[in-house]
Amino acid sequence: MVKIAPSMLSSDFARLGEEARAAEAAGADYLHLDIMDGRFVPNITFGPDVVAAIRRSCSIPLDTHLMIEEPERYVDAFAKAGASILTVHAEASLHLHRLLCQIREAGCRVGISLNPATPLEMVRHVLSEIDLLLVMTVEPGFGGQSYIEAMTAKIAEARRMLDEYAPHVELEVDGGINARTAPVVVRAGARVLVAGSAVFTHPNGLDGGMEELRASLGLA
Repeated sequence: MVKIAPSMLSSDFARLGEEARAAEAAGADYLHLDIMDGRFVPNITFGPDVVAAIRRSCSIPLDTHLMIEEPERYVDAFAKAGASILTVHAEASLHLHRLLCQIREAGCRVGISLNPATPLEMVRHVLSEIDLLLVMTVEPGFGGQSYIEAMTAKIAEARRMLDEYAPHVELEVDGGINARTAPVVVRAGARVLVAGSAVFTHPNGLDGGMEELRASLGLA
């Protein structure tokens, strides 16, 4: 089963609650929240208080992606704010296993994200501790970027690795996902697709964007 997680990074920040409700009504499986600190990535978005406000606006799982340095300092705050999944970057922690256990103890599902240039081998020995592996298909930090074609092979490699070592783990992709690239990443093995501008800024609105994405996957 393929899941779609609209990314609030491409939504209208003046209407976050309405946008969250609209995504849920359009059939989103998860709502993807990009948390950026201006240090790990060259952009700043929002923190736990905004996550809590979005949590009050919808009931679907909040797929919360921490693109921040020292993520261990903020795990409890985002968990209390209502994050369902907390995904941290392998590149951001010197003690990754400890961090993953901290997320689990906080009551959230556990995710790891990898930047495009980071090898999958970096996380092979902690796969038993996670629920979701996020392969970034653009450099993190800004929405609206084009899919990096070389990531198709990495997704396929990740699929083989998970099938062998951790079949319970969901394989998610984020970056440049639209009606053209969605079938490509699904064929490679992705099962959760983060889509931002393809749905939130679609010419026919959010419903039109979701419909086009589903149709490209034969889900409409």
